[in-house]
Amino acid sequence: MNRSPSPSSSSPAPVLADAAGSPRHPVQAVTPPCEPHASASSPASPSASLDAAALAALATRIRTWGRELGFSAVGISDTDISHAEAGLAAWLEAGCHGQMDYMAKHGMKRARAAELVVGTLRVISVRMAYMPAAVVAPRVAKGPGKTGETASQDAGDATLDDALRLDAAASREDAEVLDARASGNDIAEDWRARERARLDDPQAAVVSIYARGRDYHKVLRARLQQLAERIEGEIGAYGYRVFTDSAPVLEVEFAQKAGIGWRGKHTLLLQRDAGSLFFLGEIYVDLPLPTDADDPAIADAPQTPGAHCGSCTRCIDACPTGAITAPYRVDARRCISYLTIELRGSIPVELRELIGNRVYGCDDCQLVCPWNKFAQAAPVADFDVRHGLDRATLVELFGWTAKQFDERMQGSAIRRIGFECWSRNIAVAMGNALRAGRTGGALDDPAREAIVAALRARADDESELVREHVLWALEAA
Repeated sequence: MNRSPSPSSSSPAPVLADAAGSPRHPVQAVTPPCEPHASASSPASPSASLDAAALAALATRIRTWGRELGFSAVGISDTDISHAEAGLAAWLEAGCHGQMDYMAKHGMKRARAAELVVGTLRVISVRMAYMPAAVVAPRVAKGPGKTGETASQDAGDATLDDALRLDAAASREDAEVLDARASGNDIAEDWRARERARLDDPQAAVVSIYARGRDYHKVLRARLQQLAERIEGEIGAYGYRVFTDSAPVLEVEFAQKAGIGWRGKHTLLLQRDAGSLFFLGEIYVDLPLPTDADDPAIADAPQTPGAHCGSCTRCIDACPTGAITAPYRVDARRCISYLTIELRGSIPVELRELIGNRVYGCDDCQLVCPWNKFAQAAPVADFDVRHGLDRATLVELFGWTAKQFDERMQGSAIRRIGFECWSRNIAVAMGNALRAGRTGGALDDPAREAIVAALRARADDESELVREHVLWALEAA
């Protein structure tokens, strides 16, 4: 998946292993050969009966079917990403994966598709936008005959200078400065401004955008399965496996090789017409499909890290904990997404205040990226906000019981961390709210009293982990 920066994702040299975007959360299981479908070596495989022209036509149809299923981009690559192995090995050796033992468990299978799924010849990579549609205001075209759709297409031709200029124009609220080529992407009220306002409100409970709706694993997997079955309906049984953050896969590497984006300095995949707010998924197949890199009509494959980032370092500079230790490298042990999602146990005391009011994940590196001026709305309602997670307060969420958490987070990626870690995270954010006066965002008396009362109500929580973090929070009462 493609989330902020994803500690449970794959990685090239010398970056963080991709999950992500992330957090993008992985159900780690090494998959068997392409059963129950025919493997690449099986006599039943249809590839032997498909000539080059038939395979090329099939590849074209796969891209069309993918778009019909809501995937904004579909690319095909071969399986060779051996160049990423040294970086992954070094990242693991340095311990940057923290407690994510599954990252090391499967070793180089992340970079060796044919070892993970025997018989794999090609990887079909897809992406799907996850920005809730309600977040993105209707886009207003400014040129004669210009529609939001065509304007969005124009964004694919934008340069980094265009994105930076648009970003500056939005921050100055000067719509007249917007570049004509991207005018259709002018959002009436910039979503990033609203997100920043939430981060500046110490009472607000900030949940990463990708996690506010339905669990992406279920949504993407179902649509990837439909795409795989559509292929089967066209050619007969063949070997395949679908993945969406559900196995050891270097997804950003494959996506980059397939030309559907480039790796940004924050380690997430970026694309000029979509920014980085999208999920990734893959289908491993035993079909010798023509790759995008071999198609002269496709100019963007493969893409390279930082292809359109230039000298911009906004994402690195914005990371609250300094987790982006160098371009294309994240130390997960410092990443807020890791600390609030993957980490079990106590959050290191020295990092707690840096977490602020982020209770699940972190989008800071995405909020400052100029390319996210072009972030697109999700094509499905599944990612619409549920249970008011885009406007909830810390006191409100801390008041949930374990039963309420379990019921309300059914079908959500958040449910995976469990009620204990959820409560731990909120307790830290409440402690930071009480400390907010140190940085100028002081609470008024009623808000402060409400937070202190909520914390004291759980000072004797049955969980030792929660009690520890509540006590820390109350030190600022």
